[in-house]
Amino acid sequence: MNDMVLLNEKDQVAIALRDIASGETVSYTDDGKETAVQALEKIPRGHKMIVHPVSKGEHIHKFGYSIGVATESIPVGGWVHSHNLKTGLGRILDYNYRPVPPAPLKPTGQHTFQGYIRENGEVGIRNEIWVLNTVGCINKTCETIARLASKQFENRGIDGVFHFPHPFGCSQLGDDLHATQKLLAALAHHPNAAGVLVVGLGCENNQIDSFKQVIGDFNPDRIKFLRSQEVDDELEAGVELIGELVEYAEKFTRQPVPLSKFKIGLKCGGSDGLSGITANPLVGRIADAIVAEEGTALLTEVPEMFGAETILMGRSANEEVFGDIVRLINDFKQYFIRHEQEIYENPSPGNKEGGITTLEEKSLGCTQKGGQTQVMDVLSYGERSVKPGLNLIQAPGNDLVSVTALVAAGAHVVLFTTGRGTPFGGPVPTIKISTNSDLAARKKNWIDFNAGQLIEGKSMNELRDELLEFIIRISSGEVQTHNERNGFREIAIFKDGVIL
Repeated sequence: MNDMVLLNEKDQVAIALRDIASGETVSYTDDGKETAVQALEKIPRGHKMIVHPVSKGEHIHKFGYSIGVATESIPVGGWVHSHNLKTGLGRILDYNYRPVPPAPLKPTGQHTFQGYIRENGEVGIRNEIWVLNTVGCINKTCETIARLASKQFENRGIDGVFHFPHPFGCSQLGDDLHATQKLLAALAHHPNAAGVLVVGLGCENNQIDSFKQVIGDFNPDRIKFLRSQEVDDELEAGVELIGELVEYAEKFTRQPVPLSKFKIGLKCGGSDGLSGITANPLVGRIADAIVAEEGTALLTEVPEMFGAETILMGRSANEEVFGDIVRLINDFKQYFIRHEQEIYENPSPGNKEGGITTLEEKSLGCTQKGGQTQVMDVLSYGERSVKPGLNLIQAPGNDLVSVTALVAAGAHVVLFTTGRGTPFGGPVPTIKISTNSDLAARKKNWIDFNAGQLIEGKSMNELRDELLEFIIRISSGEVQTHNERNGFREIAIFKDGVIL
C-alpha cells in the first residue's frame, strides 16, 4: 500500500495515509506509476504534501478543483495547511446554467426492506410514539410523560416512547416562530412515529390551535393534543393519551417495502483529511444506489456547499432547479452578511487538526455524499420531500440542526460520516461512519461502520454492498444503531429572529 494518495491528475497535493516523518521518503501512484518523494517536514495523517511545486498566488488543486491560493511558494515535499494556503473564494457570485449530462445509475438489485406502511401510504422503519412540545418550558413535563409511558407500555407492539426537547415556542415572533412550527409539524408527520402526542402549556406564542393549522390534515387517531394548563394532572392525562396512541400503533406490522419508498439523510461532522477519500464518497455510492431504485437522498449543510456549489448546479435536473440552487446558496450567504460574518470562514478547529484547511476543501469533500445523481428538488427549512432523487435542503452545517432538518424532510435514517467521532444521534437511526480505522477501533460505542477499510484493501463496490446491506438490516429492525442503543436522540431548531 502506498503512503499517500493522489486524488486527481490535476492535483499538486497528495494526501498522507499515515503520519510521515520529516526527511522520510514516501510513495504515491501518479498515472499508474509509483512515484517517490521526500517529506521536507512532518506531515500528519490526512494532511496534504506538495508533489508538484507551487508558486505564491497559484491555486492549489485537490479532487481536481481549487481548494485555495498559496500564500507563499511551496517546494515538493512541503506541508500544505493554514500557514501557507488561504481560501480563493469571493462573496456573492453570478452563476450560469451549464448542465452536465447525468451519470448513468445501475440498480443494485436489493429492492426491499421490512417497513411499516402507514394509512396515508408513507412508510416508517420504526413503530414509535413521539412526544413533541410546543414550548420549551414544558420540556421536563414531556420528558416525564415519555418516561412513565415507556415503563407502562414497554411490552406492547411499539419500539418505544421518545421525547425531543427544545427551548423555543414561547416568545418567538413572525418568520422565526413559523420556522419552529414548520419544523415541529414536519416531525409530527414523520412515518417512523406511529403516533404523536403534542403537548402545549397554554399561554405560549406557539398555541396548539395555530400549530394545528401548520400541521394541516392529520388523523386524530395518530396525532393527539394536550394543553397542560387545562388539566388537573398533565402527567396522568399525557400517559392516558399515549395509551390510546399505542392501541393505534399496534395494528401496524412490518412487511416488504421497495427501496423506492426509502429516504436517506446525508451528513458529515468532525471531518479529517480522509473524509473526502473514504466515508464521503462511499456514502455517495449509497446515495446513487438508493436513487437508482427510485428512492430519495437528502443533502444539506448549505455553507459546506460554498466552493463546490457549481458542481451541484451542473447536476440540476432542469433550469428551474438550477435557479433554486442559486437562491439556496446566495440566500445563505446573505444570512452571513446580515449578521456581519465572514462567508468563507475556515473550517472548525477539529477539521483543521484533521487536515482540512479551507472551506472549499471541506465543501469538495462534503458534497461527495450526494453521489453523481441529478438534483431533483430544493427544499426550504422544515419542508418535507416529495420528489424522489437527490434533494438539497436549506439548513446550516451544525450537526444537531442539520440532522433535525434531514429528519423533518423525511429521512428514515441519517448516514453520518466523521473523522473525529461524535456520540450524537437524531430522532431517527443515525449511522455513524468513520473515515479511518483508528477511530472505529477506539470509539466502538459511537461508530457503526468503518469506511477506513477503503485504504486497507477493500474495494469501493465491495464496501458499498456491505454498507447497503447493513442499512437495510437497520431499516428492517434487525439491528439498532449505537445512538438508539445508547438512548441518544436529540433535535435542534434553527434560530434566526427576535425573542421577546
